[in-house]
Amino acid sequence: MSDKANITPKAASGSGAVDDFLEEMRSLAPAQGWGRGRLVFALDATMSRQPTWDLAQSIQSEMFVAARALGGLDVQLVYFRGLSECRASRFVSDGEGLAALMSAISCRAGLTQLEKVLRHTLDEARAQPVAALIYIGDAMEENPERLAGAAGELGLLGVKAFMFQEGADKATERVFREIARLSGGAYAAFDASAAQRLAALLKAVAAYASGGRAALERRAREGEPAATLLLSQI
Repeated sequence: MSDKANITPKAASGSGAVDDFLEEMRSLAPAQGWGRGRLVFALDATMSRQPTWDLAQSIQSEMFVAARALGGLDVQLVYFRGLSECRASRFVSDGEGLAALMSAISCRAGLTQLEKVLRHTLDEARAQPVAALIYIGDAMEENPERLAGAAGELGLLGVKAFMFQEGADKATERVFREIARLSGGAYAAFDASAAQRLAALLKAVAAYASGGRAALERRAREGEPAATLLLSQI
């Protein structure tokens, strides 16, 4: 894995009055070339996250299954833990590869580093199109304005952030919802004891990353609640 811990986040503007500008600029963003999708799969790996990390590891392969018929999926694992450790893996194209990466990582105490995740995703998307960012976390301990600025930049590049919150912390929910809104993505909450709900959300995003909105609409027509939920927001 390449170490991203020493990246200094760039200054970012808040959401403020930029919504109209972002909406106009999204229409000018490069269109995603649907085929083999690229997705950044980011998780908070601070100490409280170990049970959910284990859950995500056990169900992540379902993303690849959902994307297989739509052209396939390449996924990059990004995680942070400790005081300043934030790392990104290579892109992998199967569940076994991602599981191997995740199995080598244990959670450690620390603070959130969500802005580093957003900035890293921006760098990846500038180098080669990225369809979506999945972020799984339960807390937010950073400047909301800086996060909003980075989320707006993701939206301009056509990268939708799908923010999945474990738990019900209201301050975290507000920030996660704003990141999702500014990037053109979606927000959902889940309980770590409900593995099926998280699995359904991951599969829905994988379908979007590989097949675009049409793939998500197809799953919604087939009666999939997770696809319907995400589709109602993007």
